[in-house]
Amino acid sequence: MEVFWRTIANYNNATWIYQVILVIIGVILTARLITKPGQRTKLAMKIYLIVLNSWIAIVYYLIYCEERKYNNILALFWGIIACLWIWDTIKGHTTFTRSHKHDILAYFLIVMPFIYPAISLARGLSFPSITSPVMPCSVAVFTIGLLLMFSENINMYIVLFLGHWSIIAISKTYFFNIPEDFLLASASVPALYLFFKEYFMRDLHKDTKPNSKYITMLLIILCIIIGSLLTATLFIGLIQGK
Repeated sequence: MEVFWRTIANYNNATWIYQVILVIIGVILTARLITKPGQRTKLAMKIYLIVLNSWIAIVYYLIYCEERKYNNILALFWGIIACLWIWDTIKGHTTFTRSHKHDILAYFLIVMPFIYPAISLARGLSFPSITSPVMPCSVAVFTIGLLLMFSENINMYIVLFLGHWSIIAISKTYFFNIPEDFLLASASVPALYLFFKEYFMRDLHKDTKPNSKYITMLLIILCIIIGSLLTATLFIGLIQGK
């Protein structure tokens, strides 16, 4: 736990100005995507998400979380999500078409990254040892909210990876004393339910990738492989006092 919070403090202390820049860009692009969703804005948002996920993989995990024994596998996880956004940018699976079906929950998820540091401060923590808007769970919940708001055509691979991360967040609330992650774990459940209800149960999967016949198999494989790796490395780190 000590290493966990020390790496967060080092990360925030060294990168806060860059985090501010990333947040400002994200706010502008999100507002633009909601009000004037042109093709350039949609492309810019995908590029932003590529950069954001790459930042989490490289800057957060590989550089500032190097002390953590399980940082490499987590960096790989977020690197895969960045690659999925690159693939999506090329193939155009996610169209950022507004559905207006789940706006209330979507807006809540989108602004949730700003709630993370507020809760840290409310429970007595102080900068730089607080959760910030540019950390893995904050990025995950923002992306889920964005996809939920523009849910007409989305890349279900990305949804599955983010959904798996939401499940992982539950364990962090106990092991690292980070109750802020209950936000992601609890708020993501109804969002993920809506994704699968709309695209799998209602036979609207033809506008998504992958096709529905692969979704169940993919979900099982992801849960077994990624869940096993992350759980094993997490407990190894805990046993070794990291």
